[in-house]
Amino acid sequence: MATRWRLIPWLALALGLLNAPVAAQTYRPDPTLLAAAKKEGQLLIYTTLIVEQIVRPLIKTFQSQVPGIDVKFVRADSTALVVRMTNEARANRTQADLWQLVDGVGALIEAGIAAEFDLPNAKGLPAVYVDPRRRWVATNLAIRSLAYNTRLIPPAQAPRNYGDLIDPRFKGKFAWNPNSVTGAYGFIGTVLKHMGEDKGLAYLRELAKQDITPVPMAIRAVLDRVIAGEYAMGLEMNGSHAHISASMGAPVAWVPLDPVTLTLQAAGITAKAPHPNAARLFLDFMISRAGQDVFRDRDYIPMHPDVPAKVPELKPETGGYKAIVYSPEEVDANTKHWATIFQNIFR
Repeated sequence: MATRWRLIPWLALALGLLNAPVAAQTYRPDPTLLAAAKKEGQLLIYTTLIVEQIVRPLIKTFQSQVPGIDVKFVRADSTALVVRMTNEARANRTQADLWQLVDGVGALIEAGIAAEFDLPNAKGLPAVYVDPRRRWVATNLAIRSLAYNTRLIPPAQAPRNYGDLIDPRFKGKFAWNPNSVTGAYGFIGTVLKHMGEDKGLAYLRELAKQDITPVPMAIRAVLDRVIAGEYAMGLEMNGSHAHISASMGAPVAWVPLDPVTLTLQAAGITAKAPHPNAARLFLDFMISRAGQDVFRDRDYIPMHPDVPAKVPELKPETGGYKAIVYSPEEVDANTKHWATIFQNIFR
């Protein structure tokens, strides 16, 4: 049974999402930008996004509405992409025109690799989703909180707030990724922002008594273990992951502890990009209503305020809860501090 639930979510995504609905909106590019992009005729994206779930659908929709531009991509995690871009910049051999990262944006900015840019569709977006110095813009949201196995914890008995997590009856029932902003570090940061440093540290010391199991895996893998019944609950679980699995019958429910952690998938243009106008056009498409519809239809959470999530409760404004929003710079600036707290309290 455990193996079944670990494999089915990804198999279903690979097969079922192929038939997802096409974007309802039509992208209307700026004519001047479109003309400049078509002269370049191509671009290369470095991305952390999942290829079959979202990268190929974005490219397909873009090319159906803006023909004549070839789009290639390289997919890797944030650390690998930052290292690659840094080495290419030092060798004066920049390859990527457009980048998308979960973290590491600060390193690109400090190294002068993130160029400043303007996008027509960035106008009017919430300020928190756009760098005031125009070096990145959010393309989609990641919202994390508590998920639990409904066979091991009846819904009526599940934790509903941060105070519930330190109830002695839940001792030994939690798991999380111990080494990531998408795990323990992010949880610690949200607690400190929500409660303040002193009260937050006192709370975290109480939480440490619950003997949380460290599972050094990606949070999707941690959630799969919760679904398999190895752990009753997971902290900092991605709400989209939990809802996708629950919709296929997995015994899992997601609880938005108020507030939840919200991080941004950020994208930007590479300094000295070989095809900067094509990159700007594709990025402008991604943050437009048409591009955000693709994110929604592929079970990502769109950042655009006018594009609802496929599951409304996955967006704080329609789910009835608050979120602590972290810019890429905040993540980079605070990760070491959160990691130190984790080592001091939870090790």
